[in-house]
Amino acid sequence: MFGRFVLRRLLVTIPLLVGVTLVTFTVSHLIPADPLMAILPERAANDPQTVQMYRERWGLDRSLPEQYLFYLRNLLRGDLGESYTSRRPVMQDLRERFPATVELALAAMLYAVTLGLTLGVLSAIWYERWIDHVARLVALVGVSLPVFWLGLLALQLFYANLRLLPGPGRIDPRLTAPPFRTGFYTIDSLLAGDWSLFLNVLSHLVLPGMVLGSYAMGIIARMTRSALLDVLGAEYIRTARAKGLAERRVILVHALRNALIPTVTVIGLTFGSLLAGAVLTETIFAWPGIGRYAVDAAMKLDLPAVLGVTLLIAVVYVVVNFLTDVLYGMLDPRIRVS
Repeated sequence: MFGRFVLRRLLVTIPLLVGVTLVTFTVSHLIPADPLMAILPERAANDPQTVQMYRERWGLDRSLPEQYLFYLRNLLRGDLGESYTSRRPVMQDLRERFPATVELALAAMLYAVTLGLTLGVLSAIWYERWIDHVARLVALVGVSLPVFWLGLLALQLFYANLRLLPGPGRIDPRLTAPPFRTGFYTIDSLLAGDWSLFLNVLSHLVLPGMVLGSYAMGIIARMTRSALLDVLGAEYIRTARAKGLAERRVILVHALRNALIPTVTVIGLTFGSLLAGAVLTETIFAWPGIGRYAVDAAMKLDLPAVLGVTLLIAVVYVVVNFLTDVLYGMLDPRIRVS
């Protein structure tokens, strides 16, 4: 039964991805601007033969349906096209930059989930006590503060003034990046056996991870508190307490598992938003991820790069939602038969 449940969810994701490619391709080509005029030098842009040569090279001389079918055919072969600006395959650019964004998003999510769940549980257990008020204040601050302001404040305080944490970048400028194997500096430094580099990479993840995960932390804390308060008032919780079960077991085993069901949705959607919304954080901390790559591509009308980033983020969202649905089925067996 669980296998059929997973298969049903998987069958929904396939047409969804096809629809995403159609929408993003159509919208990107409706922009009233010529990408060739943005990337070609002035002398080449004024030469009709040169412009026509590049239109034929990148398929811009074909009709929109033909371009979309050509794009789908290449996409099925793993070809996202060639970037107009870098003159390299978009897949290669994304392969180099995406691990940096994922590594940052995972660090932010680890911080958000750990602190958010802890604050939410403590706030619900000690409802209307000082711990509850402090937890709600921390969650409110995390949700309310703009990322750009929080990032600049964190750099000024912990890097410039206190010298407790390193500044922008994935590693110190005096160090050399580990040999590229996975693109994740934490993993690559471990594979290279360089523990000092590994610790340096971890230290560089602290500040941007906390800044990027502050909003998610506040949302998770508030959702966990609300869901756990509802569950703690249920009849089966009162029955468990009446049977003499330890309070820790009642909360962690009986209450928290049911309270996590709505929280899982928030965590899943938040992780996707961290990947898509890391532009400001990557800019402030000079992080070479897909956020900065997408902004540069959009400013230069680099359509293949914009489509590649958009499709990648859409795939991440779809995969995260699929995994969230599967996790739903694991937490609540009643969902499997719906």
